[in-house]
This record gives sequence, structure tokens and C-alpha cells, in this order.
Amino acid sequence: MKIGILREEKFPRDSRVPLTPSQCKFLMERNPEVEVFVQPCNYRCFTNEEFNYQDIVLQEDLSDCDVLLGVKEVPPALLLEGKTYFFFSHTIKKQTKNQKLLQTILTKNVRLIDYECLTDKMGKRVIAFGRWAGIVGAYHAIRMMGFRTSRYRLRQMIDCLNFAEAQKELEKLDLPNWKIVLTGSGRVAEGAMFMLDVIGIKKVSPYDFCYHQFEEPVYTQLQSADMYYKEGQEKFDRTDFHTHPQNYRSSFYPFTKVADVMINGIYWDKRMPAFFTKEQMKEKDFRIRTIADITCDIAPNASIPSTLYASSIADPYYGYNPNTGELTQTFQDESIDIMAIDNLPNELPRDASEDFGNMIVTRIIPEILKEEKSEMLHRATIANKGELNELYSYLSDYVNT
Repeated sequence: MKIGILREEKFPRDSRVPLTPSQCKFLMERNPEVEVFVQPCNYRCFTNEEFNYQDIVLQEDLSDCDVLLGVKEVPPALLLEGKTYFFFSHTIKKQTKNQKLLQTILTKNVRLIDYECLTDKMGKRVIAFGRWAGIVGAYHAIRMMGFRTSRYRLRQMIDCLNFAEAQKELEKLDLPNWKIVLTGSGRVAEGAMFMLDVIGIKKVSPYDFCYHQFEEPVYTQLQSADMYYKEGQEKFDRTDFHTHPQNYRSSFYPFTKVADVMINGIYWDKRMPAFFTKEQMKEKDFRIRTIADITCDIAPNASIPSTLYASSIADPYYGYNPNTGELTQTFQDESIDIMAIDNLPNELPRDASEDFGNMIVTRIIPEILKEEKSEMLHRATIANKGELNELYSYLSDYVNT
């Protein structure tokens, strides 16, 4: 078994890796039948020298490899005929920008296994960068409030070597009794809660958050049952909600009157109602002035109508004027400040890669090396030998258009 580590070619460049140098070495020591080859790259978070130090072969041509591991989408022109690829393809929601990618995968008889679709028997994802997206996103929310109030100034995490160095920035904090509302219960929300806990912000119940005043900064975590309701339904039905979200209404409105900061980390389906409307954002008692939208769904089909586009690590924030519905300068009295970076883990690429690689080594490599068919890999295979997997046949119109 020959495994190739791809150089990230999608622009803007991503510096993460699916396996770190030490993980590559561990993998080969633990599995003598496995060889790992790495495409050289001068913008990775782990340098070519670090791979060399672990005796990993750097090799431009990976055509002899059986399995190719990347992180972001592989440009269609660079796909090798008939190979097995692992990467985040961003095609399962029929994303327009990656239609050509999936078409080329079928044309070139590529087997595409999407990290996003790797799940256990209970349907729970086994590998993701979500926790680090939550950590970095929550840090951005606190950083933005520092700019807005001029109470402190934090370096961006991308300017820190790793999370340990970023934590030293927290010594600068001077937090008043802000209220922060966090949405979600998955990996992203867990990461955000971890960051808020590291900072020392107290967690309170949704009820106390709405109806009590505090002398210290606090946050509350909202799950689906806290944010949506169905007319005539006494008890929230989670299964029904995820099956028919279009039948539900948002109950987020009261939190807009009491929260200073919103961190959005919940999975969102465009059939769901938005948390609040543009008209509600114009109201004088709409209190939220800082939104860290980690989910980053773009308006008009978005949970947050002020997320007009995805920002970038290089230019992370933009201002939204609720009265005009247009962009404005950040950190002004009339602005609602938005962070909507769609590749947040790349701000702490070494930490994020280490976590991700551990999941590959412990959960995915054993499936790849199985002699019998892996059901996990089958469930995550979008296309193989020029055809869509039956689980993803709903993409037929997407690839044939």
C-alpha cells in the first residue's frame, strides 16, 4: 500500500496537512506494508525539512501511489486517472463551484471518498476539523469586541506559532459583563465552548441568559430545541425537525434583545428559517453588534441575513449596516461586525493537522487496510469507476447539467 500526501493546490493556499511528519513515520512503523510519499511544498505548516527529518520520501510524482490524501478540493486538471482520493470535495450539497470537479472525477474514473461523509454505524462523523473552527471562531468574536470597544487588542491566531502561543494573548483581556450567545451542539460548538471556558467566561442557562443580569461576562449555548418551534407541538421532536425543518419557526428573537455577541456554530439547512430577519436587525433594541459566523452560509439562503460573503484570514471582518442592508466600515456605532471565514482551522494549521491526522491514523487507515470491504469507506464514497455511488444518486442532475 502506497499512500501519497498531496500538496494543497486550491487557491487561496491551505497550509494544513492530512498527516504530520511524525504521524507518517508512526504509520509506517506500525504498518510495515505501508509506504508514505509526500509532494514537496514551500507553504505547508510543516516544512519539507520536517518530513525529511522523519525519513519521509519527498516526491513530486505520486502516480505510483494507491491512495492520495489531501485536505481541500483537488483542482480537476490535477486529478490522476483511476486513483482513490480522500479530501473535502464540497459537492454533496450540489455546490455550483465544484460541479466541474465532480464531473471530472467521474470522467477520470476516480474513486472519491469525502471526509465529510465518513461516519460510524450510528451516522456520527468520525473525522473533522470542526473543533478547531470553533476554537478560532470564538477567539475572533472576543478579538472583534476588543476592536469595537478599544479595551484591548489581540493578535490574530494566524500570527501565532500554535495554540499555546495564542493563549498568551488572553493575558491582555479586559472583559466587561458581555453576553455571548452560541448556537450548536456539534464539534464546532464544542470547540467554541472550549475557547470560552479557557478565557474564563461563565456558562449560564438560556433562561438565565435572557432574564437575569450579571456582573461578569457570560455565555449560553443554544441547541435546536432552544431556537425552533412548531405550531401546535408541545415537545420539540428532534427527528421531525431534521426531517421537515421547513415546518418550524425560529424562536431566536428574544436573544437578539439581550446578547452583545453571537457565535454561530450550528449546522444549517436552507429549508430552516433564518434566526432573524433583516427587518428585525433594524430594530433599535436589536443588541447584537458582533457576529462570528463559523457556519458561514451565504445570504440570501443563510441562517444570518448579514453574512453577505465569506471573509478571509487575510481580511477577516466586514461591517454590515442594518438600516441600509449594505456593507459599511467595521467597528462603527451603526455597524454590525461580521466574521465569516470559511477555513478557520487554517489559522492554527499545526494544531488542527495534528488532531486531524490522529483521527486518520486511528479511524481511517485501519479501514483502508481491511482485507474485506469497509462499510465506512463505502458510505463515504461519492463516486467510483465513473459512476455515482447509489447513496449519492441524487447528484445525477448536478453532474449531468
